Amino acid sequence: MAATRIAPGDPTLERALTRAVEGEVRFDALTRGIYSTDASHYQIEPLGVVSPRSVADVRAVLEIARDRGVPVLPRGGGTSQCGQTIGRAIVLDTHRHLDDIGSVTSIGGGVQSGHGSTVEFAGCVEVGPGVVLDHLNTALAPTGLWFPVDPSTGSRATLGGMAGNNSAGSRSIRYGMMADNVIDLEVVLSDGRRLWLGEALGADGGDVIAAERARVIDIHARHAAEIERRTPRTMRNVAGYNLDRIGPGPEALARLLVGSEGTLAFFSRLRLGLAELPRRRVLGVCHFPDLVRALDSVQHLVTLGPSAVELVDANVLRLAAEQPDFRSAIAGFVKGTPGALLLVEFASPDPDADLEHDLQRLDQLMGEIGYPNSVVEAISPSEQAAVWSVRKGGLNIVMSMAGPRKPISFIEDCVVPLEHLAEYATEVDAIFRRHGTDGTWYAHASVGCLHVRPALNLRDPDDIALVRTIAEETHEVVRRFGGTHSGEHGDGILRSEFLTAMVGEQLVGAYREVKETFDPLGILNPGKIVDPPAMDDRSLFRFHPTYASDDASRTLPVVLDWSATGGLLGATEQCNNNGACRKTDPGVMCPSFRATGEEQHSTRGRANALRLAMTGQLGVDGLDTPEMVEAMSLCISCKGCARECPAGVDMARMKIEWQHHRNEQSGVPLRERMLAALPRIAPRLARFAPVVNALGRLPGRGMVGLAPERALPRWSGAPWRDAEMNAHDSPDDGPAVALFVDTFSRWFEPENARAARRLLKASGAKTVALAAPAGERPLCCGRTYLSAGMVDEAREEAKRLLSAALPAARAGLPIVGLEPSCLYTLRDEIPALLPGSEAETLAGQALMLEEYLDAAWKEGRELPFAPQGGAPRTLLRHGHCHQKAFGGVPAVDRMLSRLPGVEVQPIESGCCGMAGAFGYHAEHYETSMAIGELDLLPQIRSADAAVRLIADGTSCRAQIADGTGRQAVHAAVVMAEALGEG
Repeated sequence: MAATRIAPGDPTLERALTRAVEGEVRFDALTRGIYSTDASHYQIEPLGVVSPRSVADVRAVLEIARDRGVPVLPRGGGTSQCGQTIGRAIVLDTHRHLDDIGSVTSIGGGVQSGHGSTVEFAGCVEVGPGVVLDHLNTALAPTGLWFPVDPSTGSRATLGGMAGNNSAGSRSIRYGMMADNVIDLEVVLSDGRRLWLGEALGADGGDVIAAERARVIDIHARHAAEIERRTPRTMRNVAGYNLDRIGPGPEALARLLVGSEGTLAFFSRLRLGLAELPRRRVLGVCHFPDLVRALDSVQHLVTLGPSAVELVDANVLRLAAEQPDFRSAIAGFVKGTPGALLLVEFASPDPDADLEHDLQRLDQLMGEIGYPNSVVEAISPSEQAAVWSVRKGGLNIVMSMAGPRKPISFIEDCVVPLEHLAEYATEVDAIFRRHGTDGTWYAHASVGCLHVRPALNLRDPDDIALVRTIAEETHEVVRRFGGTHSGEHGDGILRSEFLTAMVGEQLVGAYREVKETFDPLGILNPGKIVDPPAMDDRSLFRFHPTYASDDASRTLPVVLDWSATGGLLGATEQCNNNGACRKTDPGVMCPSFRATGEEQHSTRGRANALRLAMTGQLGVDGLDTPEMVEAMSLCISCKGCARECPAGVDMARMKIEWQHHRNEQSGVPLRERMLAALPRIAPRLARFAPVVNALGRLPGRGMVGLAPERALPRWSGAPWRDAEMNAHDSPDDGPAVALFVDTFSRWFEPENARAARRLLKASGAKTVALAAPAGERPLCCGRTYLSAGMVDEAREEAKRLLSAALPAARAGLPIVGLEPSCLYTLRDEIPALLPGSEAETLAGQALMLEEYLDAAWKEGRELPFAPQGGAPRTLLRHGHCHQKAFGGVPAVDRMLSRLPGVEVQPIESGCCGMAGAFGYHAEHYETSMAIGELDLLPQIRSADAAVRLIADGTSCRAQIADGTGRQAVHAAVVMAEALGEG
């Protein structure tokens, strides 16, 4: 198909689609921009994006595409690493609406895999293409079944995308790939026909796809000898079309289309085979002196029948040890300084299976091949989870590599037979050294698939030239060992041009015949597998030749310190589009995406939007369009991305820059000025607390943009005074500590500060108040000003706080706080506002109250909690987003669990949805409540009335009260009550 002459954003095409479909049609520049990339290093602007609500919508889009001669591209999570899900086409985003899960049904007998074996399934289920893998397995868990193809991106990978890519995972040695587990596909062909490939019968009983079926059988017959000769005999191969899987059964066409990358049909429904859910697993962590000897051992270890054998190399271990999230995990299962680890898992659906015997066999075999006493056992689920967190975090870990060169994915899923694995690694490592680079290795070693990424800088022309050179040299080694260059991540733009070198002209011609059979007009995702562009065409790169040129760039007036990322633009470029922010489990990241399901409200979407705008790719006003304002305004600054994003994208900090830019352009709205100025006006308003509280209950808040549904915080009639600390007796010989009482605790909930005072005294600490100089208003961290983008005012508050706190911090005193959003500002934003050693000193001493008390307890300064009579009390604990982002929640749970007669139950939840002032905004109220309804509020409503609710964040407590009518308290209050004194 010739390139379409219709330009991206074409209004005529947009109107035609809007009239024809029920789903959303978005042709604006920002939407096109954020759909122009996937997890590859390519970028191609689409014509526009449609989120179909039904298969009827899909057929309507295809009809318009046929009439106008424009391509169509199906897309799920957009995590493809080879450029499969980008193109100059109408993008069909299946994730938002095509996500229904059918009921589980039984299945009799087995299904031919296409390789001569029969796969036995314990059941089957039908799903829409937009269903996320982890959502499916969560829904299946009560049945005792699961869908066992388990890529590491399962938290956001859709089943349609996995089928389009022929995905696999860590346990493919036991369960195979998607092509082995898809029983049938319902598809929509480019001509609009909708049918199940395995039972394509029309009303008259005739085969409605007879012509295509006959032609495929003919193609297979004519090329059978070449298919047999040239198809790699590896345990994984996703290169080209699956002609080697054609057989006599009704599932043959479905197996052919799996892995076709959206080039042959739109997958409207999938019938999947299910396996029994393993009830027991154990893990053996095998230590080796170097990578090569580890890889040479894989061929022996697989004879034990493991369910997985995964590689982690020394580079990954070294980088992981530098990250707090992984440091403690590594300490639990790594002995010494190994050159590589192999993680060997054994699993069984029998909960009483003697898997310890398998570990004994593993230990014995390791001794026989020369590595005695080198296996660390992980038996408990928590031990195994710690090990897998490092392996599954492999991408996160390797992308943390410092410097302009980053590990680049372009040869990372080559597969070779196990007997050649060590030789292959040796030769590839020599290629890297010859070209002056290094690589990181982690892998599905059990099937010979090595994830290796050479470190290159794709903005450096010399390194760009190395992409092709290293790829060609590596592929030559792969072919020599009888392997495949594409064992998991597909062909796309990146590898399609290398198909000829791997399988020959004849089979590439056969692929073209298959494409013409199913898509004669060539409108389905053209340029993938058949007739691809050059993989190193720089015009298709994210960093294209004119990227960020001086005449195009629209830089922001930076007000924070971005030196660690080479500038604000460099910070946005850290996003590699892996899509972890699209996960929807109850983690921190990303609340607004979880509530809306829209790409522009994910961390990835916002980072790409800012990058495109700053480099002039969204036009002269790209930073200020309504779409940009909508995308950025729903970032609630939870800081979840700073911790959970594999690439370390800190969108909360970027939003401060963007909001400051908006303020410079348009001024600060009255509402934002009022809310931000709270620390400065509070001392005056507090004098009239009863009057202010009465006025807060009157209607009319909507006039200043506040949600009328909200109850405003109530001012305390007895606010905290710093003199209370000085007047309170504390041990003279105890360790000194400074208590920072924030604006919210001081004026609204002083009981929290008074509880903290009692706890610190009981811990034996000599406590002083962190106070402003005499005659000045109380100290503030600047949080309210940062939330409004009023950076100059925030900096002034930070300077006052730093000046007052620095003597104590330099003396080594812990600076202890109560409100997470305020305390963690000392650790995070203040060093960015006031870069230098002084702010870093303050940050290093800042602790939440529970963190301090937990450390004191471990030092032997235990709190004298009084024994409690009666039945155990239950405490239901919700963690503030910033506590989660900075790892402060475990200390809360440890301290609460030390209370006598108490059972602590963590609420598995993400953000509460209030997020400071966000939830009080009239225009954000519904989103705020939607976020709360994802996890937190339903669990609180279902809790017994006798359960005590714990939430350290003042906004969290407000959301709980507004959303459920129940009251939560700070952990300090409950602990102080347990001291048993007045």
